[in-house]
Amino acid sequence: MATVKFTAMKDGDRQDYEFLTAHEIDYAAKTGERLLEALVQLDEGLSGYKITRLGHSLQAATRAWRDGADTDWIACALLHDIGDIYAPYNHDEYAASILKPFVREQCTWVVEKHGDFQRLYYAHHLGGNRHARDRFAGHAYFDDCDQFCERWDQSSFDPDYETLPIDFFRPFVLEVFARKAYDTSVIRAGERVPLIDPETARTRTGASA
Repeated sequence: MATVKFTAMKDGDRQDYEFLTAHEIDYAAKTGERLLEALVQLDEGLSGYKITRLGHSLQAATRAWRDGADTDWIACALLHDIGDIYAPYNHDEYAASILKPFVREQCTWVVEKHGDFQRLYYAHHLGGNRHARDRFAGHAYFDDCDQFCERWDQSSFDPDYETLPIDFFRPFVLEVFARKAYDTSVIRAGERVPLIDPETARTRTGASA
């Protein structure tokens, strides 16, 4: 078979759908590579900052890595703004949808809500509500999102910061998207992993010095 036999899905048979499933599995296996390619397009995105959106993403991931963060946090720091290209008004939800099958629930929630948390730093200058995040007060991951934004997101617009290149983060992204989608041992619903691991941070800082 080169293609399915049907022209309307209701007319497909087992052979058709087994054929398509095999193709979908092969295609999904390359998701990480496609995301890395899309990330580069952020260099052509929103201007006006002192660094590009790609530079911001790399800097956020670099800060996460130097804080001793684990693979899920690093991948999320790198990809948290991947939606800027195609979903400028809900980029946080867009990014979270991409990451959701492959990272901890904790990390997905933080990426999905980071747009509201970021408003703390700028919304009052534009007549908006800088405390939009307060509606999530008491949530198990509230403090995680607060720290994600404070340490890695809002601070990562510095052209003088020593930022690691995209190829450095390739293994982290490929590892995440090679996982089985929605594996409960990966999603780990309700669990929290600290953003910062001081011991790992010391090791990494020494390695990158």
